[in-house]
Amino acid sequence: MSRDASTSSPREPSPSPHDPAPVSRLAADRPLAWLSRGWRDFRAAPLLGMAHGAVFLAGGVAIALIGWGRFDLLAGAFSGFLLVAPLLLAGLYAISRDRDAGRAADVATVVAAWRVSNAALVRLGLLLALLGTLWVGLSVLIVTGWSQARGGVSGFIVDFVLAADWRPFALWLLAGGVFAALVFALTAVSVPMLVDREASLRCALLTSVRAVGSSPEAMLAWAAIVMVAAIVSIVLVLPLLVLVPVLGHATWHAYREAVQAEGLPQRR
Repeated sequence: MSRDASTSSPREPSPSPHDPAPVSRLAADRPLAWLSRGWRDFRAAPLLGMAHGAVFLAGGVAIALIGWGRFDLLAGAFSGFLLVAPLLLAGLYAISRDRDAGRAADVATVVAAWRVSNAALVRLGLLLALLGTLWVGLSVLIVTGWSQARGGVSGFIVDFVLAADWRPFALWLLAGGVFAALVFALTAVSVPMLVDREASLRCALLTSVRAVGSSPEAMLAWAAIVMVAAIVSIVLVLPLLVLVPVLGHATWHAYREAVQAEGLPQRR
């Protein structure tokens, strides 16, 4: 993978499997290239990509059915689902990895990405599930504790989002933003790194935070793209089938440009 659009720091192997890997400084416009490559990978394996999108669609429908009458639970559950989303895209990262290596991707590629032997990936899943659960609980507390909203979705919109007292909604947005920023920093490149390399969870998380901190403009632009795509998908629903795989594949290419992972053993 070419790094000609980024300014790389001197290459050096990661001194320890537990230390963060070296990262590259990226130009602010690189997310556009990642999207282009993500679209290319999606077109190469559209059925596998849309299968991942269908998982997100099914998850959204299940959350809506369970929480439609509970506005407080529904709001947190939807946003909490997005917090664990990076982990659900592991199969897409594996597809892009095999394509980069000149190998054909199939269902076995996706299944292999979820091998039980990848303990770090399992622990990351547990961490994201914990953060998602904490956010759902905090969201319920804010909505029910600091507002007079009642009823289902209409009650959430009328009595909470559009309420005369805007402070509870502002607090909810602020808290959600903090959780989202934390998860983004931890997972911007950590999941594809764990799919690709024999790295510890600590190494992957620290590398992800370092990558975000080293290229704040590029990563902020990427986060904004992901946020807009999430909003469009929630409102229109069906675009999930395409947006999810394109963003997943694009994240792989973000990882490949941002992280100099050559010092770590490649995962088989």
